[in-house]
Parts: sequence; structure tokens; C-alpha cells
Amino acid sequence: MFYRDERLALFIDGSNLYAAAKSLGFDIDYKLLRQEFMRRGKMVRAFYYTALLENDEYSPIRPLVDWLNYNGFTMVTKPAKEYTDSMGRRKVKGNMDIELAVDAMELAPYVDHVVLFSGDGDFRPLVEALQRKGVRVSVVSTIRSQPPMIADELRRQADNFIELDELRDVVGRPAREPRADMPDEIAEDS
Repeated sequence: MFYRDERLALFIDGSNLYAAAKSLGFDIDYKLLRQEFMRRGKMVRAFYYTALLENDEYSPIRPLVDWLNYNGFTMVTKPAKEYTDSMGRRKVKGNMDIELAVDAMELAPYVDHVVLFSGDGDFRPLVEALQRKGVRVSVVSTIRSQPPMIADELRRQADNFIELDELRDVVGRPAREPRADMPDEIAEDS
């Protein structure tokens, strides 16, 4: 539930939202996503968190990061670590949980409602801390994928759970085929 006069902030865990949308077979149109939540309340900030491969001449996520930066999103990035797993697959490791949590706690006095785009159970204590400060928290992820992309404890802690699949017609576009130069998977520290 949203109130038109409440101050909103979006916190987007980029790799988590990408994986959830991909598991449902669509891509996120970030212009539409921002517009949708601007209709739901008074948008204070929209943060997007992602790790970047800094040593590559071309990073496949760079055009998205640049577009978001020029179109009203506050970008929070850091260098990712690249490695090859035991099966010989290229992996990228970059966890942005701490950055997201610190920013959310710093912004808490200035917002009424936080919308967290992540299903990562590690965020449950953050949601609880925001609620103690009087901030309502909605979590956007999916239970419709196999396995579900949201941790049960995070869904239960949130004031409101928004099923990403139900936003498909509002913020989605058809999924593109993965490119050969993209890593097989983006991993986060456990």
C-alpha cells in the first residue's frame, strides 16, 4: 500500500533484480519503473547498486549504468572481482549489501517508505531497523520462480511484498538473449 503524499526512496540491488526478472522471462524498463513509483508517492531518491568490471575495455553493464546515471538514478558502484570457477566458467563477485544498508539507514529520517528491490535474506535486519525508525518497507522480488528469488524471512519482515511478476506489464519489456561477453553468473559474497 502506498500513499500519494509519502516520501519514497527506491533501493535497487541491481544483480538481484536482474536475476529475478530474468527468471521470470523479462527485462526491466528502468524509465517505466521510475515513473511507476513516482506515481505512487513523492520520490526522494532512486538508488541502483552494482559492481563493475573496471579492467575490461568494454563492460556490458556500462551503457545501463550511464543511462541510469543520466536519468534520475543515484548510482552506487564498486569494482567487481573476476575469477574462474572449478568448472572453468567466468564468474564475477561483487557484493553491494553494506553500501545499500548504510545509505538506507542514512536516508531513513527523510523518508516515509523504502522500496527494496531484492530478495536477499541478508537484508532482513535492515528492514527491521528501518521499521524501528518508523519507515515502512516494501520488498519487490518474486516467489513465482523456481526456486523463489526471495528469502521467506525477508518477505515476512517487510510491511508489504510486491510480486515482481505482477509489475511485468507496468515496468517490463521482453527479455533479450544473453550476450556471449557477459559473465555466466554474478555471484555475491555469502
